[in-house]
Formats: sequence, C-alpha cells, structure tokens
Amino acid sequence: MIRAAPASWVRWKIFAFLFGFGFIAYLQQKSITVAAEPMMPQLGLSQLQIGWLEQAFVIGYTVFQIPIGALAERFGSRRALVVMGLMAFLAMILTPLAPSAFHGAQLFAVLLVLQLLLGTAQAATFPVSAGLFRAWFPAHRWAYVVGLQTMGLQLGAAATPPLIATLMNSFGWRNALFWTTLPALLWIGWWAAYGRDSPRQHAGVSAQELRDIGDHLETSPRPATDAKHVIRILANRNVLLLFLAYFSMNYAFYLLGNWAFLYLVQERHLSVLESGWLAGVPPLAAAVGSGLGGLLTGLACKRFGVIAGYRLVPLLALSAAAALLWLGVNADDAYWAVAALALCFGCIELTEGAFWGAAMTVGRSDTMIVSGFMNTGGSLAGAIGIPIVAYLSGHQQWIAAFNIGVGAALVAALAWVAIRVEEPAAQTLQVQGLA
Repeated sequence: MIRAAPASWVRWKIFAFLFGFGFIAYLQQKSITVAAEPMMPQLGLSQLQIGWLEQAFVIGYTVFQIPIGALAERFGSRRALVVMGLMAFLAMILTPLAPSAFHGAQLFAVLLVLQLLLGTAQAATFPVSAGLFRAWFPAHRWAYVVGLQTMGLQLGAAATPPLIATLMNSFGWRNALFWTTLPALLWIGWWAAYGRDSPRQHAGVSAQELRDIGDHLETSPRPATDAKHVIRILANRNVLLLFLAYFSMNYAFYLLGNWAFLYLVQERHLSVLESGWLAGVPPLAAAVGSGLGGLLTGLACKRFGVIAGYRLVPLLALSAAAALLWLGVNADDAYWAVAALALCFGCIELTEGAFWGAAMTVGRSDTMIVSGFMNTGGSLAGAIGIPIVAYLSGHQQWIAAFNIGVGAALVAALAWVAIRVEEPAAQTLQVQGLA
C-alpha cells in the first residue's frame, strides 16, 4: 500500500512570521506617539516638533517603498526583512538612549535621524510581505492572509497605547520604549533561520502543500527589474488608481492611528492613562475589521468575480467610514466619540485585504513593486496629513482636521469604481507594445 505524502503547513508558519513583523512594526511606530506627552516637557520639545518627528518617519517610509520593493525582487524577501528589521531595531533601541548623550537642538536632530531610519527600515515590511504572500499562498487566499496580517499590525497598534502608557506611568517613557524593543531582535533571528523566499526553497514543504499553493509563480515569470520596466509598471492605469485610492484612505488612517491619543487628551480632556486605554479601542476595532475584511473580500470575489468582488467592500466600507468620522468628531459625549471613531477605524481597515489583494492581482510577478508604489501613496498621505493635523490641532482646530478625513474617505471610495483588477499591469504593457 502506497501512503500519500504527508501534508505540511509551512506556509502558515511563514504567515505567522509576517503577522509578527506587522505587530512589531506598529508597536515600534506608535510608541513615539504615545510617549510624546511626557517627552515634550522632559526634552523641551514642542508639539510641532513631535509632528516633525512623525514626519521624518513618514518621509523615510515613503521614499524607500519602491526602491526596497525593487531590491527585494532582486535579492530576496528573506534577506530584505532581516536587514531592514535590524535597522528598525537599532533606531528604536537608540531613541530612549539618545537623551543621555545629547540635549537641545542636537537631541532633536538625533531623534529626527532615528525616526527617518525607522521609517526607511519599515518601508520593507508590507511590500515584501505581499511578495511572500503571493509566493506562499494560492490566489484565492491573498486578500484573506493580507487582512489577517493587517490584524496583526492593528493588534500592535491597539496594544501600544495601554502598554506604553502603563509602563510610562511606572517606569518612565525611556524604559517603556527600551524594554518593549528588545523582543524584536529574537524574532528577526528566528526568521533568518527559518524563512525562505518561496515554497520550493524550503525543505519542510511537502509535495501536497506545493499542490495546494499552486504554480501561479511559474506561469508568470518575473521580467528583469530595471528602471524602465519599473516606470512602465507604475504608469499603468490600475496601478495609478490604486495609488490614488490608498493615498486618500490613508489620510483618515493616519489621522486616527497617530492622533487619537492626543485628541482624547487635548480636545476631550481625558487623563493620560485613561486616554492611553481608550486610544487602544480604535485600532482594536481596526484589527477585527482587517481580518473580517480579507475574509469578506475573498467571499465577494468568489460570489461576484474579481472586478465586483474587490470593489464591493471598499465602496461600502469607505462610505460608512466617512459618515462615522463625521459623527465621532461632532458627538457631545467623549465615550460616544470613541465608539464612533473605533467603528470608523474598523470600516477603514475592512478595505486592507481588497487593496493588497488587488495590488497582487494587478502586479503579479511585479507584486512588490506595485504594492510598494501603492503603499507610497498611503505614506504620502501621512507625509502630507501629519503637518496639517499638527498645525490644526496646535490651533485647537481638531474638527477641521477630521472633516478633511471625511472628504478623503469619500474620494477613496469613488476611485474604486474605476479600478479593474483583472488587467495585470505587465500584460497591459505587452498588449500596448511597451514591454
């Protein structure tokens, strides 16, 4: 009797690593926004300077999305996550140590450089993850696994305010940042030992698992990644529309993700500790939304086809997010405002699976380039939105900052009407004679 080859679940272990990288990325990114309240008086920083620190992160994150995506296509996803993970660890561990060696303008300059380094390092996380998801999972699972990974990063965002606020309350902000950074080093080392760029490179993958994953990589080999090819891919109509939609959605994302804590302290007049716990509610709702959104998108694609399937969830969710954002900022009661903003954040994150699944479907063998460009749009929303919110909030104009978010969410919803994910970017170039 011939026994069937044993099944393996290596792809879900790879997913667990990427889930963890998403969690760590947002724990690192959001720590500085929670620590801002005690940092300002202790280090002599203004709220505008805190805005510039956040801006430095976003600049690094934005500028290096496409270059790192292209480099990861060439040199491998596993290596990219190791190198960039170590860079992020270095930036985070030096942040609480810097005030011991620097003061005044020099300290502010060092903190700016560290945030720029952190943003540059984290630029790899999601484009590279998208490329790994495409390699390790069948197409019908792409939106689902991206939604689950986004749940990981939002759980990191949800855990950060209460965790950092509680540790700050007992040990100070410097200890809070230092000790929450150390576990990342263990995760990076574990990934370096276990991770691989594709299933065929991993000794633990069985023949059955290879059949389950499918041969979608072999049917669309990656062309040479040169500057001309990258430019032509980025000029594709659907790629540009994904850029616009993700840019618009992410103004509201950054507004809620980066400023909810200070909004609750300054505008709703809650205590720092209470705000730390309540500021964790919107990203917790976002975590649920992202996981659910990936599942719903997959079901919609199966039921209605990829065009309507990828379009349906963003159209409905972003329209609802605009309404909830307006209701939240205009609510009289602070707790009702938190509830509305939490639901809004959940609706926004319902769309992540659709966005990244669409980027993989349109990008195919150029997934890391297309998703990097799309995520550049999301990062630009932060680069533009952070100084706007910093300025408006500094002048007690929180309602104006939130109303801009309402309009941005509606623009993102409308952009999805024109996106056609069934047209791969590289195939379109070949039809037009540009490849």
